[in-house]
Amino acid sequence: MAKYLIRANYTRSGLTGLLKEGGTGRRRALGETIEGMGGSLEAFYYAFGDCDLYLIADLPDEATAAAVSLNIGAAGALDVSMTVLVSPETVDEAVAKAVPYRLPGA
Repeated sequence: MAKYLIRANYTRSGLTGLLKEGGTGRRRALGETIEGMGGSLEAFYYAFGDCDLYLIADLPDEATAAAVSLNIGAAGALDVSMTVLVSPETVDEAVAKAVPYRLPGA
C-alpha cells in the first residue's frame, strides 16, 4: 500500500456539514470512506492556515487514491489535493540506482 498526504479545504456546504456533525463525525465519515476503499486512515487533523484538514492515509494503489480524491472533490464539500509520501527506505533504494542522465550541453 502507498501512503498519501491529503490536504483539504472546506467549501461553504462543507462547513455547514461540519457545524452539523462536528469534527469527530467528519473524521469518522472520512475514515469510513478510506476504509471502504481498502485503505486505512493513519492521521486526521484540523488546522489553522492554508489548509483546513490534513490526513495521512494508506491506499492500495494510485487508481484508488485518484478515485477517492475525485469523488470527495466532486461531492462539493471539500477541495482536495493529494501527495504521495515516500518512506526513507524508498529514498535509500532510489539513491542506490544508477541513472544515465546527461546535463544539457555536457
